[in-house]
Amino acid sequence: MRTGPKALPGDKKTRARRPSRDEGKDRIYGRNAVVAVLEGKRHVHGILLAESVGQDARIATIRELAERRRIQIQTVPVQGIENIVGKVNHQGVLATTDRYGYASLRAILDRPGTVLLLDHLTDPQNLGTLLRTARAFEIAGVVIPADRSASVTPAVVNASAGAVESLSVAQVVNVNRAIAEIREHGRWVAALDTGPDSKSIFTAEIPLPVALVLGSEGRGVSRQVRAACDLVVSIPISADVESLNVATAGSIALFELARRMHGGHQGRVSERLN
Repeated sequence: MRTGPKALPGDKKTRARRPSRDEGKDRIYGRNAVVAVLEGKRHVHGILLAESVGQDARIATIRELAERRRIQIQTVPVQGIENIVGKVNHQGVLATTDRYGYASLRAILDRPGTVLLLDHLTDPQNLGTLLRTARAFEIAGVVIPADRSASVTPAVVNASAGAVESLSVAQVVNVNRAIAEIREHGRWVAALDTGPDSKSIFTAEIPLPVALVLGSEGRGVSRQVRAACDLVVSIPISADVESLNVATAGSIALFELARRMHGGHQGRVSERLN
């Protein structure tokens, strides 16, 4: 898939060819996700539209944004897109882009608001859901480990409906070191977990802004990470329900923190826990 250096963008009906494996590019699929990358900072190399895609507001927006950025659109059989990304929910749209650009932890900490720290979350759908929630509540940013964790892949971009494109995400080598840096920067760190030492997030005194730590799908917040946090909060649920999905629980917690930040009950700032 090539973009002519001087050609004006527009539909060019052609047969899609499988691109060479290029580790420096992402294949972003789904209408909302492609609109988001076109509105964002990533370089977009080109766009494929399925012949059967039809016309709606999102497709019109994709065409308009592509024309504005002088990005070539190619019209291909739907199989041409599936040859590249498989039978995912691509909605007849595929964009080839540069890889997602991660922010630094320091850049996130310099912004006001909640920081979300994920302790080795591995499911792309859960990560995408949490990124979309984080963007909805305008948090300062999200921190994820570089290893043994879901990263910002095309599947995650799609699961977030493109919200991650306007959100700052940092990758760190060590979660505990990141917590230490967050605390040094003046934020308290709260783990969302269960246990006898946890307090309801709806009634706990939480100094704001705070960094909220969510654990992995299987084990929750790890013992070492939990010990590094200032406090542990939980979401009270019915005894008939064993637990909440991490993305559901995290979304509820982010909502509660956003409610407090925007004029709800303010957690009293007291002396840092030892």
